[in-house]
Amino acid sequence: MSHISRRQFCLFTGATLASLGLGQFKIKRQAQNYGKVLAQSTPCKLALLVGINQYSSQPLRGCLNDLELQRYLLIHRFGFNPQDIYTLTDEQATRQGILEAFEEHLIKQAKPEDVVVYHYSGHGSRVLDPEPIIFEPGQEDNLNGTFVPVDSSLPTGYPEQSGTVEDIMGHTLFLLMSALPSENFTAVLDSCFSGAATRKFTVRARDGGSKVLISPQEKEYQEKWLSRLGWSREEFVSRYRQGVAKGVVLAATDPTQYAIDASLNGFYAGAFTYLLTSYLWQEDATPESAIAYAVKQIPEEFNQTPTYEVNVGSNYEDQPMYFLGSPSSEANAVITEVKGDRAEVWLGGVDLATVDQGTVFSTVDGSGQLRFVSRDGLVGEVVVEGKVEPGTLLRKEN
Repeated sequence: MSHISRRQFCLFTGATLASLGLGQFKIKRQAQNYGKVLAQSTPCKLALLVGINQYSSQPLRGCLNDLELQRYLLIHRFGFNPQDIYTLTDEQATRQGILEAFEEHLIKQAKPEDVVVYHYSGHGSRVLDPEPIIFEPGQEDNLNGTFVPVDSSLPTGYPEQSGTVEDIMGHTLFLLMSALPSENFTAVLDSCFSGAATRKFTVRARDGGSKVLISPQEKEYQEKWLSRLGWSREEFVSRYRQGVAKGVVLAATDPTQYAIDASLNGFYAGAFTYLLTSYLWQEDATPESAIAYAVKQIPEEFNQTPTYEVNVGSNYEDQPMYFLGSPSSEANAVITEVKGDRAEVWLGGVDLATVDQGTVFSTVDGSGQLRFVSRDGLVGEVVVEGKVEPGTLLRKEN
């Protein structure tokens, strides 16, 4: 890895892990043929993915690639219907869009037996909450963790002047997750609050601190959801302190660390998202085993320790990833388009350092072989030997 920068990841205490942000709700109807990968009708599999690179200040580079890594994995390895995956990027990821997407696509559509996945890659921050719902011991400054929508800007005159921001608090997203009808929920979080640059790394995070306050409308939105859930403040505090609201949360770091936004063999991505998704292409995993792998693979100089948390007493750490026990066959790549004797392949499950011109891939179903020609990031071009079609899974020959 080279040209490393650090994108801090906010892992708030307890249930704050359950928080994620998404942008302007937009349904993407994809007409592509994904071959033999068909979504099951029961249970329904819903995913909401967000990535923000184009912040007005402190832009990022790897978040949109994180979404593609997750999206291809869910479709081709775990059988999600492309129409049930909603991706929200850059200018779509406003505060209103984030909240609307979570409500409309997840809360209103999910049934108790459904599988729900939420992925967030973008900035986080820590801002002042003058009237915190929960006061954490030792946090006299009343700073609370937030996710940063694309339309949330620092106050005019910051840092000399204070003011409000349109961030989404971890408290708010805990409430949204609590409203989900299904326990079969997985959140993948690759973001954090702001911090200072070091000589070796650049921090990719929105600034914050005691002069940045949460907006009144964020508090009003929390009150609305407390009313909908029928919770008193005391009940909310009690639930929040117990742990994550639903399912499983996979996080890029522990609460004190930075997450890495890195240049990886010709493309940028979150180091955590890349390691997680590439592992899941090749292994039938549990949250515990997936995080254990990521911990071992993160370079020591990154000082980044991926972690997970599950709903208290659930033993979800030992359940199959995404609560889906029968994923498609293990693979390293998938065919996305075929044109004559050439094909385009997605290389999300292979170590790109081991792929050179002439590298051979074989289809999992034995229908043919493909010889690698070139690639642009994670998209490769191969010469086809045999009969193949989009959606065909591939394994790299040793």
